[in-house]
Amino acid sequence: MSSVKLPSQATIDSEQVWCQVLSPLATNKPALFLDRDGAMIVEENYLSDPSKVVLIDGAAETILAANRLDVPVIIVTNQSGIARGYFDWEAFAAVQEKLLSLLEDQGAKIDAVYASPFHKSGEPPYQHPSHPSRKPNPGMLLRAKEDLGIDLSRSWIIGDKAGDLKAGVNAGLAGGLHVLTGHGRDEGEAEKALDLQSKTFTVAQAETIAAALNVIPILKD
Repeated sequence: MSSVKLPSQATIDSEQVWCQVLSPLATNKPALFLDRDGAMIVEENYLSDPSKVVLIDGAAETILAANRLDVPVIIVTNQSGIARGYFDWEAFAAVQEKLLSLLEDQGAKIDAVYASPFHKSGEPPYQHPSHPSRKPNPGMLLRAKEDLGIDLSRSWIIGDKAGDLKAGVNAGLAGGLHVLTGHGRDEGEAEKALDLQSKTFTVAQAETIAAALNVIPILKD
């Protein structure tokens, strides 16, 4: 991995997971976890072109609200395009830099980014039947707890797939918001997301991430 040019504060750890911590420790604070493609930005299959990064309406406003409340905002994204050989880490980094720049233009910031490149149909070294970091497994969320010291039990996740929310369940989060952008309207996704509702995990559903300000308790001042 030494040949990969990485942006500031980014590493590819011993498990081959992208880890980029952009803010200091947030000890015992709840966090807002965000899926990237389809929840924050318009879905593009295997996005690798920075010019195609488009924020979904309400994404910057939601992140900015979390920033103002001192709630860490953490991206957790599966990137099987790397496993499949469609693009590499440098292409991923270029997309991420464009996303962070678009958010910065609106005064919003991300506190950490984690990306899992694994997939069961991938190529070595990223071929894995169910890597601990790949959602719905909780590895990226647990790593964020380790790196930032956040309180998972009060944290929430937003995603367009039931698997995003399932990662929240598996990490012990308080709840998840399933959005109908991206793959959110795919057959069965809404139903599978709602089925995750339990006494310990709250499930909400909305058209877009813009609804988060009215739905997620940690974003209410």
